[in-house]
Amino acid sequence: MSGRSRMPPPHAPVPPPPHHDAPRPPLFAGPGLLPIHPAALLEEAGRDGPPFGLHGGRPHPHPAVIEEHLAVQHQEIQGLLADNQRLAATHVALKQEVDAAQHEIRRMSHAFSSMQADKDLQIREVYEKSVKLESELRAVDAMKGELIQTRGDIQKLTAAKQELTGQVQALTQELTRTSADLQQAPAIKAEIEATKQEIQRVSLNHLNYDNLVLKYDLEAGSFILWTIMICRAAIEYEKKGYAENYEQGQVMEKNLISIAREVEKLRAEVANAEKRARATTAAGNLAAGYGGNYGNPDPSYGGNQYPYGYGMNPIAGAADAGPQYGSGSGHSSWGAYDIQRDHGRK
Repeated sequence: MSGRSRMPPPHAPVPPPPHHDAPRPPLFAGPGLLPIHPAALLEEAGRDGPPFGLHGGRPHPHPAVIEEHLAVQHQEIQGLLADNQRLAATHVALKQEVDAAQHEIRRMSHAFSSMQADKDLQIREVYEKSVKLESELRAVDAMKGELIQTRGDIQKLTAAKQELTGQVQALTQELTRTSADLQQAPAIKAEIEATKQEIQRVSLNHLNYDNLVLKYDLEAGSFILWTIMICRAAIEYEKKGYAENYEQGQVMEKNLISIAREVEKLRAEVANAEKRARATTAAGNLAAGYGGNYGNPDPSYGGNQYPYGYGMNPIAGAADAGPQYGSGSGHSSWGAYDIQRDHGRK
């Protein structure tokens, strides 16, 4: 490599040969390119023709000139040989460098192919992941819509539950007032019994008055008739009051029975609404597990505002309201009065 700087560039002009009259004889005799000895040149020149450097009888150059010329050529040959060796070494080094560069290029090409394959594989994996995430995102959007619908249903059920709860509370208050009125039923019954006894007593008196009218019609007709009219008016008044009380009792009984039925019906509706609300809330919480974090922290959408047993325990006196005030033995004592009333009307 160090001999490159000594070589002349290929475009540099070749130095002209030294100026002599005779042309140069061949300096290399064989394939080994070895220089010819000056004595051999002289001998060959004398054997083949005129001496070297003589044309038309010119004298031979001085041997010193020939030796000097040969020495210069020998130096040039040595320089060319050194340059040739340097060029050969440079050629070998360049060939080695070219081989190393080609090997490096092949290695880099193989590495680039491997990197390209890895890159393609990574791109394919990223694309598959993106497709999977996109499908999951669409599923989450669908679940989000279902969750919004479920929340709307929960709000509707909550509003219906509150409305039914208000109705139940109103009916409970009405039932409480009715129960308080029912507590006065024994006093009303006692009063009715007393009225019945009074009516029976008045009816007996009425019969006695009729007998007296038949017996003393001639003696005190006007006074007895007046007395009978008064008694009959009293009896009719008592009968009318009893009938009104009896009708009020019947109406109150029917109202209590209808109220008890409405209360039971509303309790069943409230229980069903609570079950549906709990089922819908559980379904909404299960859907929130997939979508990421769509839970509702509002406590008005979850749980029960009332105890678990609310609507299940019947109110005292409501279950037996029908038998207590229905056509049972409690009213069997009124049959005698009905018979007597019909007999009196006849």
